[in-house]
Order: sequence, then C-alpha cells, then structure tokens
Amino acid sequence: QVQLEESGGGSVQAGGSLKLACAGFGNTRDMFCMGWFRKAPGKEREMVATIDTGRTTYADSVKDRFVISGGYPTGSLFLEMNNLQPEDSAIYYCAAGSASCPHFRSWGQGTHVTVSS
Repeated sequence: QVQLEESGGGSVQAGGSLKLACAGFGNTRDMFCMGWFRKAPGKEREMVATIDTGRTTYADSVKDRFVISGGYPTGSLFLEMNNLQPEDSAIYYCAAGSASCPHFRSWGQGTHVTVSS
C-alpha cells in the first residue's frame, strides 16, 4: 500500500471551480490505477473518475465538467472540477492500486468540497 494525501478542497458557489490534488508516497507501481471517489452524507460512496496508462473513465454525473489528470508513473493525481453544483458537495477521496482500474488498495483521508446555491 501507499500513502495518499489530498488537498484543494473548499467552499464555492454553484458554477464555480476547484482543483483537487493527491500526492502519493511509496512505490509508484502501487499507483498504476488512480482515481477519485466521493461520499456525500446519506449516500453511498461513488466513483468520480479513474485513470491508468492515460485511459480515463468518468461518472455520468461529472462528464464534461470534471477532468482527471496525472496518475502513473508520476504518483500525483489531479481533479479539475468546473461548473460545480450543490449535488457535487461531498468528501472526495483519492485511491490507488497496482492493477488496471478499477482495482484500488490504498485510500487517502479525504478533502471536503462544499458547493452552495
């Protein structure tokens, strides 16, 4: 497993933007697949976006608004979030794994994102 540290969360108004960052510490081969997940109060954790070898996937709810970048072999991960809406409010987690996505073994502590209307 590797250590993952997220940053960049905060509070914005609807329509605003934020960029999240995740720094990975450890063997970069354990960060072959990297991704962002989120969990809102009262809801299940959901996948937001993943990346491995440049291949990206997105949840339908964030397509055309969010962009994931970085990943293997850099060990850094980013999520640019545009046109944020109140339903995007959640704790956002960085995750990583040594196999092709969507297999994850390591998780960060999370960063809060709050979007007000």
